[in-house]
Amino acid sequence: MKLMIASDIHGSAKYCDLMLQKFHMHEADKLLILGDILYHGPRNPLPEDYAPKKVFEMLNPEKKNIMAVQGNCDAHIDNVVLEFPIVPDYILMEINGLTIYATHGHIFNEKNPLPLHNNEIMLNGHFHTPAFSQYEDWLYMNPGSVSMPKDGTPHSYIIMEGKTFKWYNLLNDEVFGEVTIM
Repeated sequence: MKLMIASDIHGSAKYCDLMLQKFHMHEADKLLILGDILYHGPRNPLPEDYAPKKVFEMLNPEKKNIMAVQGNCDAHIDNVVLEFPIVPDYILMEINGLTIYATHGHIFNEKNPLPLHNNEIMLNGHFHTPAFSQYEDWLYMNPGSVSMPKDGTPHSYIIMEGKTFKWYNLLNDEVFGEVTIM
């Protein structure tokens, strides 16, 4: 399975559109969105082309291809307009022989991990910076932010193919990070 992993759209129609273009370009099987889909949040500036209604209108036709978790800027009421659920705090998946916990990051994150072992992987967004860390018994990954990257990092996402994870710059398709899990 080929999986696209993205996070923190924050209601930006411009970057949601670019994300969906990349999803189709890579011919990914599923799009995993790690929360903060429609709203910018009280501590964030408005993202470029802030239009939450346009965002859900773009995402809903892809509902069969999307898995998502709820972020700290998402509300339960978003399930009224989104045609795919965003209620859970985390999703547990087994893909390509890897066990993956996907969460937004405001509750469970690298500094407050889920109880992981046996090289399980925790994916989260929330911090708006791409990351990879390997611990004694588990792995941590963050795709960065589609719309509002921080700390000078690019607008980014991850493509998981087989057991290889590649971090991509959303704006120029440059691969700027890669890790293969053995």
